[in-house]
Amino acid sequence: MRGFSRISNFTTEGTDITGGQKKFKIESVPAAAVSALEGNLDAAGKRFALVVARFNSFITERLLLSACDGLLRTGAQEKDIDVVRVPGAFEIPAATRALATTGNYDAIICIGCLLRGDTAHYDVIVNEVTRGIGQSAQDTGVPHAFGVLTCDTLEQAIDRAGLKMGNKGFEAALAAVEMASLKAAISSRSSALGKSKSGNRSLRSRISHKKKRQL
Repeated sequence: MRGFSRISNFTTEGTDITGGQKKFKIESVPAAAVSALEGNLDAAGKRFALVVARFNSFITERLLLSACDGLLRTGAQEKDIDVVRVPGAFEIPAATRALATTGNYDAIICIGCLLRGDTAHYDVIVNEVTRGIGQSAQDTGVPHAFGVLTCDTLEQAIDRAGLKMGNKGFEAALAAVEMASLKAAISSRSSALGKSKSGNRSLRSRISHKKKRQL
């Protein structure tokens, strides 16, 4: 913005920023009142499937390479990464559901590229692909990462496949890793809570039985 100095991503708390005639001070973000349950970016020991559309392969192959790079950088092993290719984006949901129902994967990454044309075909496919991927994730309980580009132009797609807008394949891989970790954390916490409740019920039962004996 005109009249304001550029703010770096690494600006520290308490730094004074001058913009025009005004002076601003960056304050620390207040801590949450309740701790949050979060996933981490540790893919070690987890298995991933990548479903890649061959249509617009000029873009999807770049997304795939970056997604694999993201998985490997976060600790996944090559032997734990399976790549499945489908004709186009429309076929992605069917493949993801088939993979998810096997129970062999901690998360699935969906990669495709849809470019707007002169007809309504684009809108129909976008809606069906998005709905299908979301439905597959909800029905199977396996995290699905959405790495399907939906762009108006080829230039927009190129920008999102490694140029000035980053690489959405890499971002989808990180999302998959985090969600796989979060699901494991939720399952572990639920199991611990279940054991705690079971222990409490057992304790109450013993106390009740003891009281009856005393009577």
